[in-house]
Amino acid sequence: MKSLAELKAIKDRMKDKVVLREGTGNVRVVVGMATCGIAAGARPVLNAFVEAVNKEGLTDKVTVTQTGCVGLCQLEPLVEIYEAGKEKVTYIKMTAEKAQTVVEKHLKGGNIVTEFTVAEAK
Repeated sequence: MKSLAELKAIKDRMKDKVVLREGTGNVRVVVGMATCGIAAGARPVLNAFVEAVNKEGLTDKVTVTQTGCVGLCQLEPLVEIYEAGKEKVTYIKMTAEKAQTVVEKHLKGGNIVTEFTVAEAK
């Protein structure tokens, strides 16, 4: 059994990640975490978004959440980005490395990484 001090330390360490996932930012990053997404590698993608958004100081602007099946299992892991007043962007076949690029270029820089989007799927 953990001591109260150990439990408090764990709580404090995880607080940013939990708050980030439940945030109220204007931009929502939604990672498909149904069985198909998880099997395709969505968990490391979700974690990469949470960590990168936190590291880049975007927690007041960006909320990272998860959802069930998006309906495009063959293109998993899927990530949808919703921004107020803009069209939804769907990124496909995501990896943790691609998530880092999306955070840098799209969420921080404002430029969609078109080569990772469903529109570019062939």
